[in-house]
Amino acid sequence: MRIYLMSKLVINSFEDFEQHIGKELGISEYLKITQEQINKFAEATLDYQWIHLDIERAKIESPYKTTIAHGYLTLSVLPYLWGQIIEVNNIKMMVNYGIEKLRFNQPVLVNSEVRVKATLVSLINLRGITKAEVKVALEIKDYKKTALDATIVFLYHFI
Repeated sequence: MRIYLMSKLVINSFEDFEQHIGKELGISEYLKITQEQINKFAEATLDYQWIHLDIERAKIESPYKTTIAHGYLTLSVLPYLWGQIIEVNNIKMMVNYGIEKLRFNQPVLVNSEVRVKATLVSLINLRGITKAEVKVALEIKDYKKTALDATIVFLYHFI
């Protein structure tokens, strides 16, 4: 088992970023997904499917015998976990530009812990705006299969 005790990767410029193309940028800490988070997400998104909220019904009818997080909840924790991996300085703005090749591979059971592993796939200078494509895998503690895999696209406007 690999243990990652690392500080954030600090990026101060396009040139700093460029050195990491094709390399793993890091792995976040684990984050526990609680029933309270799931309930709040359901409230915020108006997605009240029983598989997420009805603990007693899930014990009986769900193949997982417990509630599961919404797929989009697992996706929505990526910015928080990404922020544990990298610190990008000297920018006036960062834009979440897109998500490509998103696949939900495995449900996240309530009280599971997840973390993100990030690899810089490509970096392009678009007339002063840095387009970064980052492959992410949301890992579930004690599971081999990831919760999700995707390529996240960011636009960094360096000063």
